[in-house]
Amino acid sequence: MADTAEKVLEIKGLDISFRSSTETIHAIRGIDLVLRKGETVALVGESGSGKSVTMKAAMGILPENAEINSGSIIYYEKTPEGEQRETDLISADKEWIRKNIRGKRIAMVFQDPMTSLNPTMTIGDQLSLSIKTHEPGLKKAMIKERAIGLLKEVGITEAERRMKQYPHEFSGGMRQRMVIAIALSCNPEILICDEPTTALDVTIQDRILELIVSLQQKRSLSVIYITHDLGVVAKVADHVNVMYAGKIIETGTVFDIFYDPRHPYTWGLLSAIPDPDSGDELYSIPGTPPYLSKEPEGDAFAPRNPYAMEIDYKAEPPMFKVSDTHYAATWLLDERAPKVSRPEAIERRIEKMKKEAADYVNI
Repeated sequence: MADTAEKVLEIKGLDISFRSSTETIHAIRGIDLVLRKGETVALVGESGSGKSVTMKAAMGILPENAEINSGSIIYYEKTPEGEQRETDLISADKEWIRKNIRGKRIAMVFQDPMTSLNPTMTIGDQLSLSIKTHEPGLKKAMIKERAIGLLKEVGITEAERRMKQYPHEFSGGMRQRMVIAIALSCNPEILICDEPTTALDVTIQDRILELIVSLQQKRSLSVIYITHDLGVVAKVADHVNVMYAGKIIETGTVFDIFYDPRHPYTWGLLSAIPDPDSGDELYSIPGTPPYLSKEPEGDAFAPRNPYAMEIDYKAEPPMFKVSDTHYAATWLLDERAPKVSRPEAIERRIEKMKKEAADYVNI
């Protein structure tokens, strides 16, 4: 997806804290992100890196103890006259967001469908409620027709009969398809997928990924995909943002990140992708992410970074430019830093991915 495509969402300098009676957690520490029409942007990182919090801010569903310290989340839309209108979702009226943005323009698919679906309501009632909420004037027959059409679109057979059933009567994969149907019920422009395949087995994961890609192409959706699994990212993303400790530490196209990763944390994530053909022991990044009740001194990844230098413990690295599309926040890219080669296991994996991509193109 070319960077010339029009923007639909832009996050600038987003900074978020969570306050309690005893401490303040600085969860998001200056995020910049752009989503363009028709593309998929991935947010990748370990649990607690701030991926979901960032997107919940865009949806306006942060908990009450969250405080947005600074930044903006700009939603771009075309007016009936064809002009582009910009709305800052942080400063916009919350009731206006509920009626006009959340679910209607920006929809979200969560990780566990059982926590997204109401166990006391039939699938048909839940789909119908979502449609009626944003289109109250729609007739009952038209709502039912659209609901049945949505179930068919996400690959659910015998849709009319399924409308009368409850969530517990379906498998995990079928329930996730229903959550996707509800998210699509008001024809959103942006779909946020928050680890939508994590609770599913591997074969079902692939089918859900294929469904999301198919729906994106059919509906010209712009998608933000949240995951900890770079293996999933390779199948769906155009652009990748690697997050750690509330910051984006490497960003680029999917080819930049997979074929030319520059940050040691990205190397660790790539090494942690299971590869039964390699013979290498599955890698695990040592240590744990920092607890952000205290500002990290220097680079937040330094205590876990086998390539850390003295400066990593003293100063936070800026974003160094690798190319026009690729940036990474690591002192290893400073011209004064010693030259460090990527681990051999990573180099082997990159060569394998390039070969697999070439074989796929030649099929």
